[in-house]
Amino acid sequence: MNIVLWILQALLALHTVIGAGWKLFNSEQAVPTLAAIPSVVWMGLIPFELLCAAGLVAPVFAASLGWLVPIAAIGIAVEMLVFSGVHLCSGAVDHGPVYYWLGVVTVCALIALGRLFIAPQ
Repeated sequence: MNIVLWILQALLALHTVIGAGWKLFNSEQAVPTLAAIPSVVWMGLIPFELLCAAGLVAPVFAASLGWLVPIAAIGIAVEMLVFSGVHLCSGAVDHGPVYYWLGVVTVCALIALGRLFIAPQ
């Protein structure tokens, strides 16, 4: 289980870094329903995501930082849930992005629960 969690952590960290880079070069207008998020908040998500990605892999460098993993996963999950809520409140009829974000939330939940209860670091 520890190996599975490490693979999920690495993939989620990579996904999150790519997402931060995407936010840097694309405005919130790329997903029109996220236009409700102010630009300053949108740009503020970049350092937040980079910190979460670092928290997911921090135990590689210092085992004592294992406590950061569930916190980072929960932080990413909350961000994805906020995106889902903003999208659903916009009245959009295409819910494709919500399914994607909820998939990421599922991975985050697996990591957080796994590191808290099954294979703590």
